Amino acid sequence: MASRFRVFGSSVGTKILIGLTGLALFLYVLLHILGNLLVLLGPNTFNNYSHLLLSNPLIPIIEVGLLLIFLVHVYKTARMYLDNREARPVKYERKAYAGPPSRKSLASSTMIVSGLWLLAFIVIHVKTFKYGPEYEAANGVRDLYRLEMENFSNPLTVGFYVLTMLVIGAHLWHGSVSGFQSLGAPNPSRAPRALAAGKTIAVVVAATFSFIALWAYLTGGARS
Repeated sequence: MASRFRVFGSSVGTKILIGLTGLALFLYVLLHILGNLLVLLGPNTFNNYSHLLLSNPLIPIIEVGLLLIFLVHVYKTARMYLDNREARPVKYERKAYAGPPSRKSLASSTMIVSGLWLLAFIVIHVKTFKYGPEYEAANGVRDLYRLEMENFSNPLTVGFYVLTMLVIGAHLWHGSVSGFQSLGAPNPSRAPRALAAGKTIAVVVAATFSFIALWAYLTGGARS
């Protein structure tokens, strides 16, 4: 059994583990988007959904699981980055023929920076919403709709969230494709499709979250 887990300490195993944890977090983000879009339907729908979700006895277990997945993802990514730096302390000397074009981009070059930004953002986000003021709605459930509208009434908060969504988009832009490739898919002939799909999803995620924040700021929940 120990030998099975030891494989995740190798470079290949580390990439696989980063890919698996990244995919799990990616799926969570998609579900989180779908849930947050319900805020557009007004306070009753959003608060009832939030209450149904938060009153589920499995939520604490899921939250602990997500935290562990996130910490493993952060640790393994940082560890791989540091190992690569130690193994290649000096940049390779440029040659006349550099080979095929590199896929290196701004998104791939700033994965550690964007990851650290997202770590700080998650702490702020959880503190703001999970441990924010306990407003009570008319039907007795927690009024998370009011909390969201209040937070996004501040232009600085909205600006911070939109900027963070751009960081998330950049992180997913590279991470979604890299993760699937680490898990053995797709093969080189399908790489362009995977790259396009990863970029599309990254844009949709960033745009959707940004839209919610901007909608709340511009309308103040006018649909309620």
